[in-house]
Amino acid sequence: MALPRRHVALLVHAGRCFSASAVPRPAFVHEVRHLALLRRFSDIESLLEPLKDSKDASSEPFLASVAAAYASAGMVAQALRTLEDLPRLGSPLTALSLNALLSALNHSPRRLGHRSLVPELFSDVPLKFSIAPDAVSYGILVKYHCLAGESKKAFTIIKEMEEKNIEVTSVIYTTILDSLYKDSKPEDAEMIWKEMGTKGVKPDLPAYNVRVMHKALCGEPNEVLDLIAEMESAGLEPDIITYNYLISCYCKHRKTKDAKKVYHGLEEKGCVPNSVTFMNLLSALSKNRDFVGCMKVLADCMKHSNIPDLGSIKLLVKELVKASRPRDARRVITRLEKKFPGDFVGDWKKLEKLVRSKDGKKSDQKIDAPHMEDRNGN
Repeated sequence: MALPRRHVALLVHAGRCFSASAVPRPAFVHEVRHLALLRRFSDIESLLEPLKDSKDASSEPFLASVAAAYASAGMVAQALRTLEDLPRLGSPLTALSLNALLSALNHSPRRLGHRSLVPELFSDVPLKFSIAPDAVSYGILVKYHCLAGESKKAFTIIKEMEEKNIEVTSVIYTTILDSLYKDSKPEDAEMIWKEMGTKGVKPDLPAYNVRVMHKALCGEPNEVLDLIAEMESAGLEPDIITYNYLISCYCKHRKTKDAKKVYHGLEEKGCVPNSVTFMNLLSALSKNRDFVGCMKVLADCMKHSNIPDLGSIKLLVKELVKASRPRDARRVITRLEKKFPGDFVGDWKKLEKLVRSKDGKKSDQKIDAPHMEDRNGN
């Protein structure tokens, strides 16, 4: 049976895009997952099987990507069959393939139920294919248990790794830290932090950011600042994730002036604001009815070609209408629609209709927002 034209195009694209990575390119993964949601499993096979006959078929990263694509669709039998094909196709079979398979299952949507296969396959695949799991393999297993709310099992895994002389990396400790903080177990998390120091595992930036996250959610801005100072003393440069947590902490404590000060200093620190930065600030400034500040942040967001968070814009519009500025609310929506026409569907359209229905009279004041125009004058 002839393949649909779209699938043929994707096969050509896949041949160009697969590289040394053990995970397929996002566009390819999305297509496989889309077909899986439609339960078109035969189409997935029609899409993936020809890849094994391509010129890259002797590359383990390439074939591991095919196995991972099958796994992401829950087609574990086909994924394992792909691993069996590797020696026949002239490729080595190492922990790289095991990791690609397990990682794909770990990142599959929870509703599909594929994650639960990770522990079983971690045990069975190495035995069946004579593969020795490495630190990355164990890290994926730790991640699975943490996602399943079983962070205590991670300690047993660490013990097993130590017995086998496999390095327990900072990544593994960070995964456990993140899980313990999110499970409201800060005391256990601090014990892990101390254990890292005892065992000579130097915390990296992601590890510190997990602690910053916890302090931002449960502590005071000064505690976050103290952690940032500790990071810098350790030779680490805070990134936009770090500063987003600091901004959110300031916003949570209604210290919007301090939040804006951090925001305006990002460029000097070599950081570029992202969608989370804009979302946090827009929400806080809207609640504080700092509309001029909102418009400046919104203008920056548009300059970075980021469509703002819908919830933040809803809040801004709501506060503008409450403040008897319905035309200003409409102006916000009109400019966003002009800048991002392709994204203005669904709930965005509903918001636009709501704003227009509120625009029954002139605003008492006009917000001075000269920076609202984008760089192209749109």
